[in-house]
Amino acid sequence: MTNPNILAIIAAVFYTSATVLLILGLTQTQHAQAGGKSEPGARRALILAALSVFIHAVVAIQQTGLPVMLQLPFLVSLNVSALFIVCLLLLLCLYQPAEYLGLAVFPIAAVVLLISSTTETSGSALALNIELHVLLSLTAYAFLCLAAVQAILVWVQRKKLQNHSPGGFMKALPALDETERLLFTLLTVGFIVLSLSLATGFFYLEDLFAQSLVHKTVLSVLAWLIFGFLLLARWRWGWRGQRAVFWTLTGFAVLILAYFGSKFVLELVLNRS
Repeated sequence: MTNPNILAIIAAVFYTSATVLLILGLTQTQHAQAGGKSEPGARRALILAALSVFIHAVVAIQQTGLPVMLQLPFLVSLNVSALFIVCLLLLLCLYQPAEYLGLAVFPIAAVVLLISSTTETSGSALALNIELHVLLSLTAYAFLCLAAVQAILVWVQRKKLQNHSPGGFMKALPALDETERLLFTLLTVGFIVLSLSLATGFFYLEDLFAQSLVHKTVLSVLAWLIFGFLLLARWRWGWRGQRAVFWTLTGFAVLILAYFGSKFVLELVLNRS
């Protein structure tokens, strides 16, 4: 078996190179991209990121085995989530210019991959219905993570426009209306997938409110309520801008606590599995 450390380093180099290409391409662009097509530099960055994803996936498979296990160590869970997020971003870029999100996503994926590359895990295979729940949970987290990154971008973009300094990198981005539209698209899809994830959890997991899972359940439901309220407020009262950013980041913070909070405390703070 190939050493996952070597593969992780190679993937991290590709992720870093993709980030550099994005920075160079976006800072040199003077106008927002038209027609939904990426600039040549951005396309090269996405190709490098796709190569990174392939190697990243090999490392993740070596760490977890197939199918994915329900009980993964904290760092491995984080690594698998990062892989899902990058995959989702690359798919999103097939339909519209959203490669600028890679400026945050690619470096984070590289760091997480390197940190987790020495971690190994084992376990028994999951039942098919539980695998569906895990897959939906990871997909929902990926969508809502991208929504959180997009919300930060919308906030920065609004600040730049308010200060009348939309130059440089800001000129390479789509118009504010488009970035906000993408934000709510990601939120809507993420909310739907999170709803399906919770529904399969309630239906298939008999011990969903057991001591080891109750905090995840409560926090996940709370995040679902926050995102649902934000989408309702958008539809009913036209919420956007700072309020949309605040509630998006609040909901995502709660979701992080639900997905990774307990694992972090138990494994890295209390040193318990």
